Formats: sequence, C-alpha cells, structure tokens
Amino acid sequence: MRIRKKIWNNDAEPIIVIMVVLMVLGTINVFSSSFVLGTTDYENPYHFLRRHAIVMAAGLFLFFVFRKINYRRWRPLQGPLMLAFIATTFLSLVAVLVVGTEVNGARRWLFGAQPAELAKLVSLMLAASTLSSRIKRGKADSIFNVVNPKYGIIVLMAVLIELEPDMGTAAIVLGVPLIMAVVAGMSMKYVMGLLGLVVVAVVALVCLQPYRMARVKVWFDPWADAQGMGYQTVQSLSTIGSGGFWGMGLGEGVSKYEYLPEAHTDFAFAIFSQEHGYMGAFMVFLLLALLVLLCVRIANRAPDEFGQMLATGIMVLIAGQAIANIMMVGGLLPVVGVPLPFISYGGSSLIVTMVAMGMLLNICDHGRTLRENYDGPEMAEKEPKDNKTHLRLVK
Repeated sequence: MRIRKKIWNNDAEPIIVIMVVLMVLGTINVFSSSFVLGTTDYENPYHFLRRHAIVMAAGLFLFFVFRKINYRRWRPLQGPLMLAFIATTFLSLVAVLVVGTEVNGARRWLFGAQPAELAKLVSLMLAASTLSSRIKRGKADSIFNVVNPKYGIIVLMAVLIELEPDMGTAAIVLGVPLIMAVVAGMSMKYVMGLLGLVVVAVVALVCLQPYRMARVKVWFDPWADAQGMGYQTVQSLSTIGSGGFWGMGLGEGVSKYEYLPEAHTDFAFAIFSQEHGYMGAFMVFLLLALLVLLCVRIANRAPDEFGQMLATGIMVLIAGQAIANIMMVGGLLPVVGVPLPFISYGGSSLIVTMVAMGMLLNICDHGRTLRENYDGPEMAEKEPKDNKTHLRLVK
C-alpha cells in the first residue's frame, strides 16, 4: 500500500501558519516603528505595543468564535442576529458623523472604534447573499446583481463613510462587492458600464475636494512639493530605498524618528522595508500572495454558492487592502489611508480581519466535512464532483 506524505492535513493549517507568521512580524514591526512616538507623546515606549497586544488577543478570541459559527448563519436578512448586525453598523456610521471623535479633520472614531471597518464585513456579506442566490438561479450575468436593495444598503454605507470623509475605505466597501459581482459572472457589457460609472464618480469626488486634487497632482511628481503635500510620499520612498537589499536591521530604522508620519499605521510597511530590506518586503508580499491563493482554493471547494461568494469576498478584501497599501507606500497610488492587513497598527482593522479569517476557515471546515461525507476521508482533499458554480476566479 502506497502512503502519500502531506505537509498539511487540510487547507486550514497553512492559513493559520501564515496568519501567525504575519501577526508576529506585525507585532514586532508595530513596536519597532512606534516606540519613538510612544516615548515622546506618552512617555512610554510600549504604549502602542500594549494596545496592539490587547487588540490582537481580542481578535484571536473572535477568530476562534467565528470559526465555530456556521457561516450560513451570516446570510443577511435571514435571521435576527444578522439583521441586528446590519442595523448596528448602519446606525454607527450615522452616529460617527454626529458625535464621533474628530482626528485630522475627519470624524471616523466612535467610542475608540471605526464603524467603517465593520462596514467592510457587512458589505461582502450582503453581496455574497445576493450573488449566491442569482448564481443558483442561473442569472449571474445580469445587471440586477448590483441593482437591488442589498447593494443599495452597500451604496448608502459607502456614502456615509465618504462623508467622514474617508474615500479609501468607502472605495473598499463599494469596490469589493462590485468585484465579487464580476467574479460571479456578470456580463462584460455590464462590467464596462459599471467601470465607467465608477471612473466618473471617482473623478467627481476628487474634483469636489481641493485637497484630493492636490494629492493627485503631487502623486505624479511628489518631489515638486517635497516639503508640503508630497512630503509623505517622498519620505516613504526614501525610507524604503534606504533599507537596501538586506535592511538596516531590526529596530535600526531611522525614519521613525519623526521623519515619516504615520510610521506605525498606514506606512508601517515602509519601516518594515527599511529595517528588513527588499528581502523582508518580498517575504511579506509572498506570504500575503500565498494567503490569497489559499482563499481562492477554499472558495473553489466551498460546499455551496454562498460559501463560495463569501470566501471570494474575504479574498478580495484581503488582497485589495494589501495591494492598495503597498502601492500607496511605494508611491504608485495617492495617499488613501488603507492599512496593510496584519502588519499595520490599527485595532478595528485587525479585529475585522481576524473575524473575516474565522469565517473563511469555517467555510473551509464545512467544505472538508462535505467531501468526507461524499467520498470518504481518503478523498477529502480532492475536488468535489458536483461543484458546478461558475466563478470567473476559478474557471
């Protein structure tokens, strides 16, 4: 009898390993990039590390809780718990505009949390519910994928987030469901029409806000205003470049000494690159890429259409934020304020990411159970024979 050796027993194990590695790297980087700010502003070099550790512990707890909850219970409008979840998110987005804490001219904080982060989860749940139903009925190529009450709620949430203002998060809340509709099989003529509307909306929003126009102009040539609007991008590029191939060494980066603003939050990847070099940056990029590929695998092997679309939405959320942050830090996008999953300091963002990963692994667990019941334990790692859902992503 031939025994096949495997590194992993199931798809969940490599995801957990990657998550742990990224969280360890992120925790180390949070301390390294924030101890100067913690010392100068709070007289405690461990200020941000302590807060990050508390949030990470809460995130891990929620990760295990959501992994145990059947993902089908999160199908919107099919239970009081989910209805309460949607209503709470919507009301908190309204409340933050009225009584939220204002930081740097924007109202994004409500009782120490960012409701906009929770809206990311709600939006992909609503989209997964709509798209899975249309896939099941064989109508995934229709424009009505996105012209319905659930997508209307998504648009309203995006508008409320834009009013904070937070265009980067609003783009994610609206963009992830639109990409999910494309993946589900929407006809290309409708895709091109939606793309045109998105471009027009983005141009209008940029033109209506002078500071956004200034950011776009600086984006093309940040050195033209290196001490003004282009300062953040110039310092970020200088930080990355000064790390070289191998980096300056852990804790040895100099840009966190008040040269690079937001060094521990949105631009944490720049400090990581400075201290660990191009090789360290490539390692983070590789880990995130592997995580995305594993999300695709879980989506492809999910037991039903809702599981497929929910896993796809989580994949797009993780990949979209990672790509946007890395491109922003590298000067390929204007400064949009999107955190890097697991690496950037940010309580609300980390907790939402951990909850999403818990949901993803619950889908993985149910897919494996179905295959074991269908073909037996020895066939559990093979594709299910009746997987007929047509997703662009897995064709």
